[in-house]
Amino acid sequence: MAAPVCIALSLGTLLIGLSVGFLLGRTRGAVGKRKPVGPTVAELVSRLTHSSHSGIVVLNRFGDVVLHNPRAEALGLVRNHRADDRARKAAEVVRETNEPIEVDLAPLESRGGRTPEAVVGEVRPLGDGFTAIDADDQSEVVRLEAVRRDFVANVSHELKTPVGAMALLAEAVLDAADDPVEVRRFTTKILHEGNRLGTLVTELIALSRLQGAERLPDMNTVGVDAVVAEAMGRARPAMETAGIDITTDTDSGLLVEGDRTLLVTALSNLLENALAYSPPGSPVTVSRRAADGMVEIAVTDRGIGIAEEEQQRVFERFYRLDKARSRATGGTGLGLAIVKHVAANHGGEVRLWSKPGLGSTFTLRIPAHVGSEPVGVGAQGALSTVDSAVSDHHGGPA
Repeated sequence: MAAPVCIALSLGTLLIGLSVGFLLGRTRGAVGKRKPVGPTVAELVSRLTHSSHSGIVVLNRFGDVVLHNPRAEALGLVRNHRADDRARKAAEVVRETNEPIEVDLAPLESRGGRTPEAVVGEVRPLGDGFTAIDADDQSEVVRLEAVRRDFVANVSHELKTPVGAMALLAEAVLDAADDPVEVRRFTTKILHEGNRLGTLVTELIALSRLQGAERLPDMNTVGVDAVVAEAMGRARPAMETAGIDITTDTDSGLLVEGDRTLLVTALSNLLENALAYSPPGSPVTVSRRAADGMVEIAVTDRGIGIAEEEQQRVFERFYRLDKARSRATGGTGLGLAIVKHVAANHGGEVRLWSKPGLGSTFTLRIPAHVGSEPVGVGAQGALSTVDSAVSDHHGGPA
C-alpha cells in the first residue's frame, strides 16, 4: 500500500509542477509582448524638434517640406508649407556635393511685429535625398557687434579730440615761449583739455564696471538725504559756472539698498545734465519721495526740453542732444548712460518726462530699504514739490 501511495504522490507533484511552469511561461510571454509604458522614440524626437529654439526643416529630394517645427515658421523658413527659396537652392547643392553649407536666411521683407534681422541656417545631408535645415536667429549677435563697433569708433573719436587739441596747444606754447600772457592762455586750455580727457577716461571705466567687467560693490543701507547732499556738493562748481541755483525739498529720512558712491555719481550726472541744458537763472529742483516700494529722486529743470523721438536715445553712450552746447560745457556723452546702468544694477530704473521748450524731469527710481519708514514729512514734501513744479510749468505729471 505504501508504494502505490508514493507513486501517486509523485505523479501529483509532477503534474502540479508542469501546470505551474506552463502558467508562468504564459505569463512571461504576455509580459514580454506587453506594450512598453511611455512615449516612443519617434514621439520623443517629435517633441524635441517642436520644442527646439532653432528652426528645423527637413526637405525631400524634390525640395518639398516633409517636417518642420513652429520655430521654422517664426523665422520665415517655411511659409504655406513651402520652404524659403534660398534654402531650397542650398539643399540642391548639398544633395549634389553631400557637404553641409551655411546660407543667409534673413527675412527679405518685414512681416510686422519683431521680425528677426539676421537668420543664419546650416543645410546638412541626411541621405537618400533628404536634407535638413537648422537655422538660428542671430539678430542680437549682429546688434551687439554693431554696438561694439560704434562704441570703439566713438571712444577713438572722443579720445582723439582732446589729445589732438593738447598737442596743438603744446606747439602753440613753444611758439609763444617768450610771451608770458600767451603761454598762460594756452596752458589754461591745455589744462582744460587734460581735465576733459581725465573725465572721459574715468567715466569709461565707471561704465565698464557697471556693464559687468568688474564685480559691483556689495549693497548697503544708504540714506537718500546723504546722497542728495553729496551730489549737490559735487555740482556746486557747475552751478556757479551756469549761474543757476539748485533747490531741494526737506530731508525725507528715506533709505535704499545700494552703493552710495554709484548713487551719488548717478544723481550728480543728472544735476550736471540739468545745468548744462538750462538757461542762466532758470530753476532746477531736486525732490524725493516713496512710491510703490520705490524711492524716487527727481531732478526737474526748465531747459530746452527733449523731443519725444529722442527721449530714449539720450541714454545711449556718446549721444548728445546739442553737440555744440555739450562740448562747450565739457560733456562726454556718457553721463545719462551711466545713470541708466546704475539704476539697472540697483534693480531700479530712470524715467524721463520732457517737452521741447518747457523742460525735463529725470526720475531715478531705486527699491526702498525693506522695513524702513520715512522720517518726518520729507516724503510728502517731495511729492508736493515735484507735482507743483511740473503742474505749474509743464502742464502735466512727471
